[in-house]
Amino acid sequence: GGHEWKKLILTQHWPPTVCKEADSCRDSLDYWTIHGLWPDKGEECNRSWHFNVDEIKDLVPDMKIYWPDVIHPSSNRTQFWRHEWEKHGTCAAQLDALNSERKYFGKSLALYKQVDLNSMLLKFGIRPSVNYYHIADFKDALTRVYGVVPKIQCLPPQQDEQVQTIGQIELCFTKEDLHLRNCTEPGEQLSAKQEAWLAEGAAAQGMAVCEDGPVFYPPPAKTQR
Repeated sequence: GGHEWKKLILTQHWPPTVCKEADSCRDSLDYWTIHGLWPDKGEECNRSWHFNVDEIKDLVPDMKIYWPDVIHPSSNRTQFWRHEWEKHGTCAAQLDALNSERKYFGKSLALYKQVDLNSMLLKFGIRPSVNYYHIADFKDALTRVYGVVPKIQCLPPQQDEQVQTIGQIELCFTKEDLHLRNCTEPGEQLSAKQEAWLAEGAAAQGMAVCEDGPVFYPPPAKTQR
């Protein structure tokens, strides 16, 4: 009962922002990448179900592109996937559609390609820039394209900075049929424990839900791949 969850959260992050918080980082990536596919509650639902990279061998080429470990050097690449599987995948596995490592990572990649966040933002003229956007620019574009309300997280201003930096975008899906849904429903109250759990994933990278107002969408520090 403690692991009962209601929705899935496809979390994508912006590598240049993630890299502001970390050393030895792949900040040259110029596209949104997958952070994870998270049930909205529960973690490490089955601690005996360990990650085995051989089960997703055919997915690895796509995983390296769309689900890279932005923070750690490439030699340790599978560590990030192991973490996401053991913390979140073992809970998502309650669903038949996600009840194996192969299905969990395969479906995550499929949803990432389906929402096509990178192309969608470009379509609305939202591209990395030294000029600031307004957080409403992102919210309005996302809501118009997807018909649902996303959750957007930012890195608060650091010393000497005037504005927050966009870092993470969450799009939510129904548990029943993996259709897009609002990330919060009107009047939906999360328990304090759920709120804390959802905040933890962003807080680990120093992020919080964006404030209304200007926002920086940083270009990559280096553009070579």
